[in-house]
Formats: sequence, C-alpha cells, structure tokens
Amino acid sequence: MHCKNCLFLIAKLWCYTVWAPSSVLLLLKTNWVHEGFFISSLPQVLVQINAVCIITVSLGERLNILDPIFINNEWHESTSGKKFPTYNPSTLEKICDIEEGDKPDVDNAVEAAKAAFQRGSPWRQMDALSRGRLLHKLADLLERDRVILATLETMDTGKPFLQAYFIDLEGCIKTLRYYAGWADKIQGRTIPVDDNFVCFTRHEPMGVCGAITPWNFPLLMLVWKMAPALCCGNTLVIKPAEQAPLTSLYIGSLVKEVGFPPGVVNIVPGYGPTAGAAISTHHSIDKIAFTGSTKVGKLIKEAASKSNLKRVTLELGGKNPCIVCADADLDLAVECAHQGVFFNQGQCCTAASRVFVEEQIYPEFVKRSVEYAKKRLVGDPFDARTEQGPQIDQNQFDKILELIESGKKEGAKLECGGLAIEDRGLFIKPTVFSEVTDNMRIAKEEIFGPVQPIMKFKSIEEVIRRANSTEYGLTAAVFTKNLDRALTLASALQSGTVWINCYNALYAQAPFGGFKMSGNGRELTRVVPFRVPSPAL
Repeated sequence: MHCKNCLFLIAKLWCYTVWAPSSVLLLLKTNWVHEGFFISSLPQVLVQINAVCIITVSLGERLNILDPIFINNEWHESTSGKKFPTYNPSTLEKICDIEEGDKPDVDNAVEAAKAAFQRGSPWRQMDALSRGRLLHKLADLLERDRVILATLETMDTGKPFLQAYFIDLEGCIKTLRYYAGWADKIQGRTIPVDDNFVCFTRHEPMGVCGAITPWNFPLLMLVWKMAPALCCGNTLVIKPAEQAPLTSLYIGSLVKEVGFPPGVVNIVPGYGPTAGAAISTHHSIDKIAFTGSTKVGKLIKEAASKSNLKRVTLELGGKNPCIVCADADLDLAVECAHQGVFFNQGQCCTAASRVFVEEQIYPEFVKRSVEYAKKRLVGDPFDARTEQGPQIDQNQFDKILELIESGKKEGAKLECGGLAIEDRGLFIKPTVFSEVTDNMRIAKEEIFGPVQPIMKFKSIEEVIRRANSTEYGLTAAVFTKNLDRALTLASALQSGTVWINCYNALYAQAPFGGFKMSGNGRELTRVVPFRVPSPAL
C-alpha cells in the first residue's frame, strides 16, 4: 500500500520528466505559499530525487522499522508490549501499529540520555564545530529523503503533499542549518567588577531535555526543539504526538545514520497522560519544551513545579487578531487573511481566527473572502491541485462542526461552507462567517479548523481593546499603508509576534512565542537551551 501511494504521488506531480541512470528529475510548477510569504506564482522548481524503484523500496523498508521505540541508537519494543494504531485521515485506513511507550520506556530513555551527557562521554568530548557538522549532515539527509518524509507527513496528517514538501521540510532543513552554524558561536562574557577580580560567565548545556511535539506540524516542531538543544550539547527524550508519529520515528533512523553518539536522541511514542506525563514529572529531565494546547501546557508546568522545577518552554494556543484597516491593499489583505486561517486545514496555533475589518470596506472584504473560500480546493492531499486536506481525527472534526453550529445558533451569518464533505473522510468545507460579535464562541474559542469569523470595527482604539480582550497572545497581523498606524497597532497589541502586511512569516532567525495563555518562553533564534552558571571570580 505504501509503495503504491508513493508511485501515485510521483505520477500525479510530474509535469516533465528527465530520466537519468540514478535519478529522476521532477519539474513542478504550481501556485503555493512559501515560507510564510504568499507567492502568486511559484517558479518552476527542479527537484532531484532517487529513482522511483529506490524510493518505493526505501519507503517500504523504512516503514518496517517505524513502529519500535528509539533509545540509545537502537530500536526497542515497548516494555508493556502494547501498541497503538496511526491512521491516514484522508482514507481513515490504518497505516501501521506503533509501540506504545509508557513510564518504564521513558525511564530507559532518560537513563540513556543521562549516560550520553556524562562528563567524558563521546558527546561531551565532541567539540562544538563537530556538533555543527552533525546537524549539517542531518540536514543533508533530510534533503536526500525529502520526498519520503513529505509523503509520510501527508499520509499521517492529511496535509497537502506540496505543503509538506515546500514548507514543512524546507523549514526543517533551514532550521537545522541555522543552528549548525551557531554551535561554535555560543560565548560567555567578561564582566568588569569592583576590586581586583576577573569575572567571566560560561554558557553550558542544561542536560537532558524533554520535547513533546504536536500533531499539526510533527516534523517541523520536532526540529524546532531538537536543533537548538543539540547545538548547545544537550541530550533529548522526545515524545511525538500519538496522532502523527511516523516522521519523528523516521528521524531516529537518520540520527543513527548521521553518527550522533548513542543516547543523544531518544524517541518514545505514546500517549500524553502516560509517556508525556512521565517526561513532565521526571526528576532527571532538566528542561522541557512543549507545543500543544493550553490545557495540557498547564498540566506540564504544574508537573514541572512539583517534580524538580525543570525549566519549561510552552508554545500553546492562540485566538489571533488580523486587523484590516480601510487604507489597506485589499487584494493583499484578503489573500493573506484567507491563507492565514485556512492554511494547514486551519490547524495552526497562528491561525487568523479573528478578522477585524474597518467598517468602510467590510462588505467588499466579506464578498472577496467568500469568493476565495468557495474556490479553495478540498480533497486528496496527494493531488497537486489540492489546497486543503482532512482534519487530523474524529475528535477534532467533531469539535469544529460543533463550533460551526454554535456560530449559526448565536446569530452569525454563514456566508459559505459550514458542512462536512460527506462522501469522504474527515473533510470540512472552508467556512466563512460574517456579522460575528465578540461574545460568540467562534470569536472566543480556538477553533483549529477551516473557519473564518469576520468582524467589523470603527476606530483604532476600539480594535486595540477588542483584539486584546482574549486570554491568548500568540500572534497578530495588521494591514495598512500608514506606517504610523502600523507601528501604533504593533506596539499596542498583546501578541508575541505582529506581522505587518503579511502573515505566517516565520523564520529560524526570529524568536517565536506568545504572551498570556499562549505560553512562556521563545523558540528559535539564539535563545537556546543553555544555562549561565554563577560567575567565576
């Protein structure tokens, strides 16, 4: 089945093929969103991959090893002997069974990570430049296996293949290379102090880091956590989301192939209340990074405080305002707001799920947004024309439809969509609501689905107050041609990131994180997992 999927994918994507003894060149041309900036026409992209027979055999072989737990550079069965299934949300068919890790497996992984972090170990003796080289090699392997990883990500999450290939994998590769460059540039400083003393600081790795990753961007969020931790010389215990663990486990095979010492990276698939809780409460884990819901983030922070006061980085939910002023470039604002909320089936913590439009242009903005939504192609994620795939699972699917019904009952005007596509899997039509008020559930709760609530405002002070009247504070966007207005809004909005005349512009060089219930700390940039010990005098 998996080999057929891969062949089907390749057959559907090619526009022009050049055969060579050991490679196939695919020439692709499509319209897509690339690295956060919306490109009206993506240029022809030359993608070199292994021969078709090699790809299909490799994918089949890799899938055979994706079910075990990865500890100490070896594959293990779970201590309990339990397994859990992972499903393709496009077809609702089971892909395979995965070993279900629990507390004993987490304990084993932590022991391996602790041993790898001991003074005198190969990992601790490795110089910083060599750590950077390993990260570069890992990026090379992601480049080599890009088609396979994008295929696995699409099978496991339902996201369109082109998104997985051009956005998720591109982001992973660039993040690894960015931190590979930082490995030998982490420096302390010398501090002038009173009296006749020399004072300096050293940045040291924290130790064993736990990482709990989400299902909406399984591979990208894994790399966001793994790259800075390894760059600084830490070791890792990773729990991927149970809904989409395949690419995380595949990374285990690449970690071993690259040559990371045993125990440096350990991957324990399992459920949050068991494996995730074991990581959160473990006394030998020094730092934990989590991306997911605010509800679970609270549990993790509580567990960290009750165990060993481990440091915690949380990237949680969002109910993000997208403010469109009357003087904005309307075409740009409509397109960016559309992509901002419907990208990845709406399953983004950064989703533009509260669109505030100045009343003078409100009717035209709604009209154009509805036209965009009606044209959005929903279907097979391996079809190059598809813009929206299925939701991740039945629970998320039901939650979204329940919130859509609440919007109808509470008086919002349903402009389009609002229904499931009943002849398929977990697909929902792109939905647009107008005449939305702040007290409605669709204006307050994180929907995490393809639903665009559009509200109107009269003044800048009003929209600032309304945009900030939420428990979240992750991202925001402003569309205006007036620089003074843009900077006024950017400084007034209680959001970790504010985009001006763009949306979802995320880069490894820029920090990312939120305020309030959207989390603590920042990911990316040079704010990486190290500790600064007391100054040496």
